[in-house]
Amino acid sequence: MAYRTHNCNELTFENLGQRVSLAGWVDTVRDHGGVAFIDLRDEYGVTQVVVNDGTLIDHLRKESVISVEGTVVKRDEETVNKKIATGELEVRVEKLTVLSACTENLPFEISDSKETREEVRLTYRFLDLRNKLVHDNILFRTKVIAFLRNKMTELGFTEITTPILTCSSPEGARDYIIPSRKHEGKFYALPQAPQQFKQLLMVSGFDRYFQIAPCFRDEDARADRSPGEFYQLDFEMAFATQEDVFAVGEKVLYDTFAEFGGGKKVSPAPFRRIPFEEAMLRYGTDKPDLRNPLIIEDLTDFFSKVDFKAFKGRPTRGIVVPNGAKQSKGWFEKITQFAFDIGMKGLGYITVLDDGSYKGPIDKFLSPEQRTELKEMLGLKTDDTLFFICDTPKRVNDFAGQIRTELANRLDLIDKDRFELCYITDFPMFEKDENGNLAFTHNPFSMPQGEMDALLNEDPLKIKAYQYDIVCNGVELSSGAVRNHRPDVMVKAFEMAGYDEETVKEKFGALYNAFHYGAPPHAGMAPGIDRMIMLLLGEENIREVIAFPMNSNAQDMLIGSPSEVTEMQLRETHIKLRRPVPEK
Repeated sequence: MAYRTHNCNELTFENLGQRVSLAGWVDTVRDHGGVAFIDLRDEYGVTQVVVNDGTLIDHLRKESVISVEGTVVKRDEETVNKKIATGELEVRVEKLTVLSACTENLPFEISDSKETREEVRLTYRFLDLRNKLVHDNILFRTKVIAFLRNKMTELGFTEITTPILTCSSPEGARDYIIPSRKHEGKFYALPQAPQQFKQLLMVSGFDRYFQIAPCFRDEDARADRSPGEFYQLDFEMAFATQEDVFAVGEKVLYDTFAEFGGGKKVSPAPFRRIPFEEAMLRYGTDKPDLRNPLIIEDLTDFFSKVDFKAFKGRPTRGIVVPNGAKQSKGWFEKITQFAFDIGMKGLGYITVLDDGSYKGPIDKFLSPEQRTELKEMLGLKTDDTLFFICDTPKRVNDFAGQIRTELANRLDLIDKDRFELCYITDFPMFEKDENGNLAFTHNPFSMPQGEMDALLNEDPLKIKAYQYDIVCNGVELSSGAVRNHRPDVMVKAFEMAGYDEETVKEKFGALYNAFHYGAPPHAGMAPGIDRMIMLLLGEENIREVIAFPMNSNAQDMLIGSPSEVTEMQLRETHIKLRRPVPEK
C-alpha cells in the first residue's frame, strides 16, 4: 500500500531493523527537547514513533493524520509499554508526511468522549467514533451481524431484501411518510417492519426467508429504543408452527449470546415459555427479568376474607423479601418513597418475628387462622418481609412489577453474569382502546387461537393470539406470531377491530388478494439487533451501539436532520406548509 506497509498493531521482533511505513492519527505528542515521541493510532492499535528532527513536528497537533517511514528498533527498557501490542518496539522516523492537519481545537479529548455531554458527542460523532471504546462497539456490531447472517444461512434461510418505499398501514406506531412527486396527494411510507412483504414471500413459495431489516417508526426515544430507525433479524418460515419458530430462535440466539457474551452463562434451550397473563401476575410485566428471584403473589382472594377496607374487593399483590427485616429503617423509608414517586398511595408491609408472629400495621386485621394461612401459602420464615401492593386492575401489576425490580436492585439480587431468555406467549388478540372500542392488542396479522370458531363464539377479550415475544434480562428482543393466512379469518378479525372488508382491501390489498390464491401456514419473528448488541456489550443506552444515532429528540446533530427544504421541493411534491419556508 502506498501509505503503509504495516498496521499499527502488527510490528513484532521479526521486523527489527526493517524499514517500514505506518499511517494514522496522532494520538499524543511528547516533545523531550529535540526528540519527540508520537503515539500513532489507527483502527488496529498504537505504535510509538520517535522523531529526532524537531522541524518534522513543527505545529503538529493531536488528531492530525500523518504517515511515517523509518526503522523498527527495540525500546529502551524503561520505556516499554506492556499495555499495547507493539509496546516493546518503536519506529525511528526518517520521513514524516502530514496527510491532513487537524487545524481546529478539539471539542473534547478523544479518550474521554464517553464522559462528554451527548449533544456534543453526537455533533462531533466522527471524533467520538475515534474513541477506542466507541469504535470497538461498532466493530463488534459488524461481527455479530456477520455471525447472524452465517447462522441463518446454515439453517437453510434465504436472504431477500424487501422495499423501503411502501404504503402506510396501521401497525401500532406512527409512520414516516414521503410525498409522491408523480402522484399528487399520495404518499409512500417507510416500513415499520417488512411484515406484509415477508408474508407475500411465503405465498410466493419461498420456504425460509430472512434479512437484516431496517425498520422505521416515528416513536419517542428511550434508553433501549432509538427514534427513527432500527434493525432486526427478520425471518419467516412456511408450513411452520409456533414451536418451529421457537426452535430456530433458540438456536440462533443461544449461539449468538454464547459466542459474544463474554463467558456469561446463557439459559439453555428450550427457553422458558411464560403465558402473558402469568407474566403480568408473577412479574408485573410482559418483559420479565428472570435474573430477579423475587416473585409477585396474588393475594386478592386472601384479602377478600380479611376485614381490611383498603384491600377488600381490590386486586392485591404481595412480594416476599427473604431476611428483609434485617434492612435498616432508612432502607424501608427509601422503598416507601419510591412507591410514592411512581404514583402509589403507599406501600404496606409486615415482617416475621422470631416467635412466628408478624410486625406491621396490617397484622391487627388478621385472625390467627389467617396468619397461619398466609405463612403456609407464601412459605414465610423468620425475618422475612412481605410487601403489599394494592390498586386498580389496570395499575396494580405495573406497580408490583416496578416494586419487584426496585427491591431486587436495592438488595443486589440480580446476577449480572448471565443472560436469561424466555418466550412470552398467548397474548390477548384484542383489547379495549381509550374510547372503549375493540382494537388489536399487538400485531393485526396474527392468527387467533381457535381461528374462525373463536372469533364467532368467544368473548373477544378472552381470545388469545398465536403471538409471542422473546425477552432477555428484562428487555424485549422480538415480537413474532403465527400469521393469519386465511382471508375469511383475516376479514373477520379486522371487522371486529372496526375495519370493514373494503378497508382491508384498501389497506392490505396485496395480502388480501394473495391469500385467495393459496397461502401456506407461516410464522416468524424478528429479534432486534440493536437491543441484542446493547445487552451483549452491557451498555445502558442503545445509542452506544449505533454508528450515527439520532439524539433523544429525533435529531441527527451531525448531519442536521431533519432539515428545511426549498419552496420548489415542496411544490414538486404538491405540499403547502401552514407557515412560509424561507428560500435558500
